[in-house]
Amino acid sequence: MPNDVDDAMSQRAMMMTAVRRFYLADESKVKIAADLGISRFKVARLLEQARAAGIVRIEIVGEEGVDGTLSDELREALGLHSAIVVRPVPGRSTIELREAIGRLAAADLARRLTPEDVLGLPWSRTVACMVASLQSLPRIPVVQLSGALSLPGVDSTPVDVVRDAARVSGGPAHLFYAPLVAADTDSASMLRRQPGVAAAFAHIPEVTVAVVGVGQWKSGESTIFDLADETEQRALADAGAIGEISGGFIDASGGPVTSRLAARIISISVPQLRDIPEVIGLVTGASRHAAVAAAVRAGLVNSLVTDTSLAKALLAAC
Repeated sequence: MPNDVDDAMSQRAMMMTAVRRFYLADESKVKIAADLGISRFKVARLLEQARAAGIVRIEIVGEEGVDGTLSDELREALGLHSAIVVRPVPGRSTIELREAIGRLAAADLARRLTPEDVLGLPWSRTVACMVASLQSLPRIPVVQLSGALSLPGVDSTPVDVVRDAARVSGGPAHLFYAPLVAADTDSASMLRRQPGVAAAFAHIPEVTVAVVGVGQWKSGESTIFDLADETEQRALADAGAIGEISGGFIDASGGPVTSRLAARIISISVPQLRDIPEVIGLVTGASRHAAVAAAVRAGLVNSLVTDTSLAKALLAAC
């Protein structure tokens, strides 16, 4: 009769088999799962456990430079699936930092995705930078997760982001034409019922990997905050909102916050985001650490690509 030692040895042997076949033989999680008689989600957990145990160490080398030590500390402290921390470069602008994070996120995403995945993308400046850096992806569907914002100096929309990613993958693009913020709640309800919007949103439960930005609910740290009027800003803050992810407002525990403004948003909901197995946050700036920490605690974000200032702020708060 098997004992605990036998079970542990069997689990380790299975982990090592999955590691060798995935990282060295470049086999898919689906094929490994079929051969081992387990689910592909079990394979994913074995690969995560191998990385957490130090059996597998992944270093992404690029012109920006990655702080491997800080990346490992952040991943372990927050219990993340993955963390990539970009080293600081003197004199680098915010735009250049965003582009650096986008390039690293693009390389990481190409490595993670399998032909069985479905990619979900909202719009954010850093997500747009990532998509612009994509070189290759498996042939997978790409789903739009949020409506569009009209911003000065910004010439991309979520439709552009999704279409460009699908062009790289060669898979279908499930997109829609609608604003992120409707004029009122009735307009928002009507827009959600539009065939194009409803058809795209019907694919959200299929998404297995999403890439999102995270904003702090204050001026200069959230695009939506700066577009809202003072009454809306105050109402959400009074309701407990400290941050937003793709138009979904969250409190300090990562729970959803409702308001009249929230009801006007055409985007993935906080509960829907929580149901996605892999959510990668692309975030910069120490000032956003509270919102990011809340999102991680609530399971809304389980991987990060970020800068040194935010990584250190998150570690200091642990």
